[in-house]
Amino acid sequence: MKRRSIWIIIILMSLACVGIVFIQFYWINWFVELNEKNFNDKVYTALNDVKKQIAEQAEKSDNFGSLSDNINIKDNSFRINKYDPLLKKENSNWSKERILFELKSISKMLNTQELLLDLKPDLLSIMIKTALEDQGINLEYEFGVFNNESSDYFIINDNYVVDFGDTQQASDLGTQMNLDKSDYKVQLFSSDYESPGFLSLFFLNKRKFVWSSVTPWLVGSVLFTGLILFCFAYTIYIIFRQKKISEMKTDFINNMTHEFKTPIATISLASDSINNPVILNNPEKVQRFTGIIKQENQRMLAQVEKVLQMATIEKRDFELKISALNIEELLLQAADNVALRMEEVDGKIETDINLSNPIIELDQTHITSIIHNLIDNAIKYTNGQPHVVLSAKNVRNGIKISVKDNGIGMTKESQKFIFDKFYRVHTGNRHDVKGFGLGLSYVKALVDAHNGQVKVESELGKGSVFTLFFPTKHKTQ
Repeated sequence: MKRRSIWIIIILMSLACVGIVFIQFYWINWFVELNEKNFNDKVYTALNDVKKQIAEQAEKSDNFGSLSDNINIKDNSFRINKYDPLLKKENSNWSKERILFELKSISKMLNTQELLLDLKPDLLSIMIKTALEDQGINLEYEFGVFNNESSDYFIINDNYVVDFGDTQQASDLGTQMNLDKSDYKVQLFSSDYESPGFLSLFFLNKRKFVWSSVTPWLVGSVLFTGLILFCFAYTIYIIFRQKKISEMKTDFINNMTHEFKTPIATISLASDSINNPVILNNPEKVQRFTGIIKQENQRMLAQVEKVLQMATIEKRDFELKISALNIEELLLQAADNVALRMEEVDGKIETDINLSNPIIELDQTHITSIIHNLIDNAIKYTNGQPHVVLSAKNVRNGIKISVKDNGIGMTKESQKFIFDKFYRVHTGNRHDVKGFGLGLSYVKALVDAHNGQVKVESELGKGSVFTLFFPTKHKTQ
């Protein structure tokens, strides 16, 4: 798949994910607003129920009908002791029942202030609690009754407001601030004339009720949206990784073809030369060409064996031959074997081995291959004269071995992939570095098989340090 196609898919999927998130946010926000409206309707229904109950209680009180006691009735004429100016002269032919009704209505209007002040906090608290519970609201709340005449609350929660001089109790002041900013208010004893006061409610955890039914959907939405985004991101990561692996495999096939093409061409050329009558009559030249054929054949076999060995290691279809060995002797032997090659390139290899206990349980063949592989890379990836330092020291529960070079180094990006199979670090103009990109993946696989660890520290242009850790005692996995 082309990189352009991948990016088009990423953009389209990103837009789709953004759209899904936006739609979910819109519907959740709409659901919250609907819940809040539903909550408000329930609260006002409860307040109106309380208002109705208060009015019914007031009608049974002594103050409600006290004005009718001031009416003197004699035959069919009526004389009003106190409220005569309120009835017009032309209405003198009203019936007794009509006048009583009108006078009681006036009495109700004139005595609402007294009715308001007669409210009992404990009874009011029971009314409010019952009304809210009937609406399914079980939240913590505060309530108060405001008196328009005094422009202040005279009931807050279950008590009358207590004044100490000009200062109220601090708790009352805090509640009063909440009640002032509350939207839940209902006028008490309202009529055609101005109401004497109102009842106010404030909920301390209103959002708890509003979000209670939304929270499960919100959590589920966030969870599944996060899962989709994670899968999308992981899929993109896999696509790029597979693309990189595909490129590395293509490079591997090209390198392998090149590595096989050279010995095949050499073998073909040597065979043709042997068949030449002039060469056939010269045993020395025949022997020389047969030696070349054998050498190139062994080279091809070594390359094939390396590939097959890596496939076996990847499947973990191998068995380590663990034995107690002296790692110091092994490292010194490896340094001696490389010394001659170093002389050919004017290089230098040093050892810095400081082991109080050099005995460790390892597979000698594979560990020797690992050390030689790292030293070989240090030599190959050096522009000038290679300088390699092979060191070892005892650490807690094991031994740490490091191979330091003065080579071309690696970028931080390359260090993430150097242990991947087929990966090869770009070497700029270095076209003489051959290989399949299997060496370091082999190192990583064998170190893991020994329950060890491998890491690299490198800086471009300043060389690299490969550090191996092996536990003293091998544990079978």
